[in-house]
Amino acid sequence: MDTKNKGIVIPHEHGGWAMISVPFLFGMMAGTPQWSHGLLFVAWLFLYLASYPFLQALKRSKQRAHLLKWSAIYGIIALAAVLAPLIQKPALFYFGIPFVLLLIVNIWHVKQKSERAIINDLCAILIFSLGGAAAYLFGDGGWDWTMLAVTVFNSIYFLGTAFFVKTIFRERGNSKWKTAANLYHVLILVVPWALGYPWMVLPFIFPLIRTLLFAGKQMRPMKAGILEIVGSVQFIVVSWVVF
Repeated sequence: MDTKNKGIVIPHEHGGWAMISVPFLFGMMAGTPQWSHGLLFVAWLFLYLASYPFLQALKRSKQRAHLLKWSAIYGIIALAAVLAPLIQKPALFYFGIPFVLLLIVNIWHVKQKSERAIINDLCAILIFSLGGAAAYLFGDGGWDWTMLAVTVFNSIYFLGTAFFVKTIFRERGNSKWKTAANLYHVLILVVPWALGYPWMVLPFIFPLIRTLLFAGKQMRPMKAGILEIVGSVQFIVVSWVVF
């Protein structure tokens, strides 16, 4: 964000871009892809863009007016883009309920200056995973087991990423976090079998190997970002084949 010149406000966390796109693509492929998914994605993208300056405004009083202006701009674009999908599939409106509830938790953590708490990360991940569920429903899906699987697989993948990132940055040297990250990535291999999608074990092999090799070690942000990009790409590609 350009706070000096008060230019355009966009998120700078590369992980956010993966989380806004991967769950949506997963949900879209789980249902029936349609050209109108593009408009729904625009709405989802700009809703994410609107939430970023809004949350930043809660803790940056000097730039608050500027941040809220951009939040409003993005919000208006999101609202305009979502109107047609809502008319086509009114049931999308129901996703607004968990979205608002989870956003309230994020707001609370911002006010408490505890944005790095794992619960806050989990709530943010669940918000992004809602995008996958919405994309599935929009693509002629239903409120069914497949929607649950789409939501769970997206959530556990990105929660694993959150665990891993903590071990190489804020919690580097903390053996408990390293152990928790390693154990988590082993245990989630059971989830695909439990949900009836055994082949979905495959896209979770890369994050398991990544964590076992690098958790707790010093790593430059660029290398971590590359690993995250590779992990996200393989997750959506392999999932597209085996789901």
